Amino acid sequence: MMFIDNVLEHLQESPKRTSRSTITRQTKIDKATGLLSSVEARKKNDPLYKRMLYYRDEYYKYRDMIHRKYGPRMKSKARR
Repeated sequence: MMFIDNVLEHLQESPKRTSRSTITRQTKIDKATGLLSSVEARKKNDPLYKRMLYYRDEYYKYRDMIHRKYGPRMKSKARR
């Protein structure tokens, strides 16, 4: 309970950020459709879902390798 209170307190203190994208009924429907499709595929043990997860994991693995390789050099550029 204490953790939730801290999170809520933090959310109230943080400044509001406005989004550049307009959320319409159609965008909500599209987002829910994609989410529910993934949930249904996971429930049915769809091989395409397993392949999607495999390639997502591979993407993150290679992204992390690139960040480790180039990160120290790019940190100085980022500070400029």
